[in-house]
Amino acid sequence: MNLYEQVFSHNKEWVQKQLQLDPAYFSDMAKSQAPEFLYIGCSDSRVSPDAFMGIKPGDVFIHRNIANLVPNNDISSLAVLQYAVENLQVKHVIVCGHYGCGGIKAATTHDDFGYMNTWLRNIQDVYRMHRDELDALEDAESRHRRLVELNVREQCLNVMKLSFVQKRLFESQDIKVHGWVYDLANGQLKDMQVSIADLEPNLGIYRFKHASAKN
Repeated sequence: MNLYEQVFSHNKEWVQKQLQLDPAYFSDMAKSQAPEFLYIGCSDSRVSPDAFMGIKPGDVFIHRNIANLVPNNDISSLAVLQYAVENLQVKHVIVCGHYGCGGIKAATTHDDFGYMNTWLRNIQDVYRMHRDELDALEDAESRHRRLVELNVREQCLNVMKLSFVQKRLFESQDIKVHGWVYDLANGQLKDMQVSIADLEPNLGIYRFKHASAKN
């Protein structure tokens, strides 16, 4: 049996085990979802949020792409965000990067990656904005790890710039945006301690419009 066939064999065994534990498992799961979290992470096959978060199906709404980006022109990530924030009413939005990210490494080379070049420019913009800090680091590994962290913070900022996110942040005040970094070498999560106070000067004018409308 090859690896592909093993997937379906495992699926049958898994279904039977779930039904033995809970006969209504699949029928209940099919009714609705009410996740607390939206997780935006990297597509890297080694980063598995269901494993390191200890979650079960239905707990987390997940979106993944190369280098966990949230560009303002990416319809896919914006659609996921709007649905999660407005329809699912998630309480936490998590942007999770990881050390050893191939997308981050690719963005700092001069290689031609074809269609990926446009995507990688988003990371190159992060490098440009923080060039002084990054260039001051002497070794390539330190620059890589710091760029991973800065990219997470910038993507959190992109999330908080969205009007429907700001509505929840400043009006309802019932949602939080978090920046995480996962370390492949030891399996540990690092909370970047992203806060509105740190990023607010760059959030745009929505809050001030809303405050003016109240007065």
